[in-house]
Amino acid sequence: MSVSEEVTYWMLVSSAENFEISRSRGFDLAGMKSRHGKKAAQVKPGDKVVFYLTGVMAFGGTAEVTGTAEYSEEPIWVSKKEGELYPYRFPIKIEVAADPGKYIPAVELVEQMEYTKKWPPEHWRLAFQGNVHKIPKTDYELIKSRIEETQKVMAT
Repeated sequence: MSVSEEVTYWMLVSSAENFEISRSRGFDLAGMKSRHGKKAAQVKPGDKVVFYLTGVMAFGGTAEVTGTAEYSEEPIWVSKKEGELYPYRFPIKIEVAADPGKYIPAVELVEQMEYTKKWPPEHWRLAFQGNVHKIPKTDYELIKSRIEETQKVMAT
């Protein structure tokens, strides 16, 4: 795999409400806020996404990017900031999604994550401020496997 083909692991931070809006659409798109146009331009097919849900402070799911970002002002998701439409959107294929209300609490994983080590343990929530973050592959795999484990337990 060449450098340009390397997978990037993204964490998108949004509300549980927006995650459920995405679920109702069949998890066809993920979106970035208007100030993240440069990051959206870096997203490419094959990249991976983790969805962190603010408010509930939990992980909702993971997905694979299936296309490049496009700009659209069609309202899909909601924002605390009036007029924020998450206009940079790219197609995704969901890999695993926790059931509504059965999200994985971040506090259960932060001590094992590499990304959160940039902050003092008592301030781990700072790692999830802002809409878009690049995270290590190991964190992505940790989160994905935890959601998968939880879904298997619930299915039995």
